[in-house]
Amino acid sequence: METGVIYLARSNSAISRSEEESGLKGFMTKERSARAEDEAQASARTAKPTINDVARLAGVSKKTVSRVINRSPLLNEETRERVQKVIEDLGYVPNPQARALALRRNFLIGLIHDNPNAQMVLNMQQGILEGLHDTEFAMVVRPVDRNSATMMDDLREFLERQRLFGVVLLPPISENDALADLCKELGVRYVRMGSAELDDSDHLVASNDHDAVQEATAYLIRRGHRRIGIVEGPSGFRSAKERRRGFEDALADAQIHLPRSLIADGNYTFESGIAAANKLLDLNPRPTAIFACNDEMAAAVIFVARERGIAVPQDLSVVGFDDTPIAAHIWPPLTTVRWPIVSMGRAAAAKLLKGVAGDDSAAAEARFPSTFVHRQSVAPPST
Repeated sequence: METGVIYLARSNSAISRSEEESGLKGFMTKERSARAEDEAQASARTAKPTINDVARLAGVSKKTVSRVINRSPLLNEETRERVQKVIEDLGYVPNPQARALALRRNFLIGLIHDNPNAQMVLNMQQGILEGLHDTEFAMVVRPVDRNSATMMDDLREFLERQRLFGVVLLPPISENDALADLCKELGVRYVRMGSAELDDSDHLVASNDHDAVQEATAYLIRRGHRRIGIVEGPSGFRSAKERRRGFEDALADAQIHLPRSLIADGNYTFESGIAAANKLLDLNPRPTAIFACNDEMAAAVIFVARERGIAVPQDLSVVGFDDTPIAAHIWPPLTTVRWPIVSMGRAAAAKLLKGVAGDDSAAAEARFPSTFVHRQSVAPPST
């Protein structure tokens, strides 16, 4: 009996402990569940909204949200505004990698050039970057060698590998129709920069080099100069051709003959301007004025004149082209033609982003007139 009682007592004790442990486990389980639920709610409150959240709250499909994000024209304004409000209310930020995958393009704009004028390239970069400001696009710069037999193959590989959204082509390679055709084939947007009409307005930013140089040369003629030399730009550049044509037309209008001796080759570099200036200033009689096809070479002409003891502008007038910072920083300050390169860069970026980002109104502009800038490097010829 006692044994049984002892057994029963032990059994009751064991049962009591079991119930106690079971209750504790249940309490702890509920406690963990409540804590997990709180954490889940907190996580939900702090989790980044997704495109699915935007679509659900706006009552549209993910594809419609994607079209709003990518500024597709295939939407009515009411839907666009409703989705955009949900995006703003949620603070939804599109994933750039996902967008790039959807567009099959990276958010990169390429600047492709073979141009020895470093200042011109820098100014174009500034304009493009200003045009890309407040967008998710970035710029990459790719110099090339237009004389290379593999240039087209190299650019094909570059465009395919980088999956660029668009490119800006600087002269002289912008004048290569095969390169424009390559961009079309690969589905890469492009804008060509030139000194004349190279393409339709959606693919072109152009200046009026011929007219601007004709005006600058006519100004020298009005000041009394008739023996005027020219430092040309590099062969193969449409800008060099247009500028020389404007120079020659101004002389022809004034019935002034241009002997070959007054034409000196240049390459848009300071060093080539030194060689050209020495050639022209060795002439007897030497020119009373020199037009250089860019400011770098015009600065070289002034440098050589000073070395020779030739006063500018008293003994030699000099005119350049571009209106780069060097034009205002040398002495005397250079009379030149202002090339609106930064504005052209901004417009090129706007054209590439048309329908995607930025203000489309600027994208229609394709022609950018250059303006003549009067400074102290021109005077009437000395007697």
